[in-house]
Amino acid sequence: MLESPSRRDVLRQLAALAAAGFSLPSVRPADDPRALAAPWRGHLRFRGRPRPTKAQLAWQRDELALFVHFGVNTFSDREWGDGRESPASFNPTALGARQWAQAASAAGARAMILTAKHHDGFCLWPTKTTTHSVASSPFRGGSGDVVREFVDACRAADLRPGLYCSPWDRNHPAYGDSARYNDVYIAQLTELLTQYGPLAEVWFDGANGEGPNGRKQVYDWPRVWSTVRRLQPNAVIFSDAGPDVRWIGNERGVAGETCWSTIRPESVPYIGASGDDVIDALQHGHADGTVWRPGETDVSIRPGWFYHAAEDAKVRSAENLADLFFTSVGRNSKLLLNVPPTRDGLFHPVDVERLAGMKATLDARFATAVVPRQERWHRRDAMSATLTQTFAQPQHVRTIDLREAIEDGQRVSRWTLRTLGAASRVIAQGSTIGYRALRAVDVRDVSGFELALETIEPPKRVRLMTYT
Repeated sequence: MLESPSRRDVLRQLAALAAAGFSLPSVRPADDPRALAAPWRGHLRFRGRPRPTKAQLAWQRDELALFVHFGVNTFSDREWGDGRESPASFNPTALGARQWAQAASAAGARAMILTAKHHDGFCLWPTKTTTHSVASSPFRGGSGDVVREFVDACRAADLRPGLYCSPWDRNHPAYGDSARYNDVYIAQLTELLTQYGPLAEVWFDGANGEGPNGRKQVYDWPRVWSTVRRLQPNAVIFSDAGPDVRWIGNERGVAGETCWSTIRPESVPYIGASGDDVIDALQHGHADGTVWRPGETDVSIRPGWFYHAAEDAKVRSAENLADLFFTSVGRNSKLLLNVPPTRDGLFHPVDVERLAGMKATLDARFATAVVPRQERWHRRDAMSATLTQTFAQPQHVRTIDLREAIEDGQRVSRWTLRTLGAASRVIAQGSTIGYRALRAVDVRDVSGFELALETIEPPKRVRLMTYT
């Protein structure tokens, strides 16, 4: 088990965050404090509630991104290398980052993130900070740069690139000597953030194993985040503690059915915080959250995150991938789907086929929209509204797609969808909507719907789309 930072470490880092310009506001009391209990119920009225930045909006609208785990683990057939792998083992003879990008585009993805360095410390770019990199490998005769090929392929395919650089480094001798290694890590980040053009996302986790002789490494997260802000001001920063995008709390591809983009930052006080309350906050967010920090749902197309030939028969089906879209994007999150390249440096044909199958399955679900003959929006009171749609003729509806205009924040706390007519019945209901709420239904001969909304701010019009 990894050791959590001490209370002194946390307080020191929070103070440094404040000094670096990252605000951690305290929770403002609601009109009814009892309504703050989880699960959140009731109607609260907040002043100055958070709204997304332009970068967060662009990130959410990507909907689907691919994660690419690739490195010496691919060649050692491991998930976590120990840092003693020889760079000579890394030799993808047919590396095809453009094939990755083509497969991502065919799947409907709008972004990709590469593991520029995993916990083993092997760098996929020719860094000046260590010899444990592609520069010491036979790849491209020692002149290769996987990060360069990756970002160039992304831009050629109109995909937004992102990078992950593991803070844990099981190879570098400075790891565990906190101040010294923090300088090394900042130098690595600076190379990645300055040499490859604009990035959409910079991805972090809290992996923190022992250094040599059991030395504990204390990461300087305020310095890390400030470096990203300074060098890539339009990128969002991901970690379980944000500051821009939060982990969803599991790697199963499932966001909470209640999923607020707002969260109380003190509920996840540092990267790597654990406990049921932390996971609950990551999964669901908070109606009274004081920062906008939407959830990212990461999951792998295979049982592992790196490629293993033994898993070629265990790739997720196209239907399962489409279901994951509903439990992530369809629950106000973003889907980050890992697809690991083989030792050749290409996505496996089965993975490519399943990605295309996912896109075809989703396209079929959203192929035929029902166009309402009439639509009426009615504010019932200060915190509720209804949207009524009627159809020209009875319809067989299979998919419900609800959306809030999240640039104005997230408001809906409860919704109920009923059919119209003498035999009116509830066919779907939920709590939050946010960017998007998707439901698979099967309702026949329906002449229209009434969508009833309860909100925590004065309601704004919600978009209701239905598909046959």
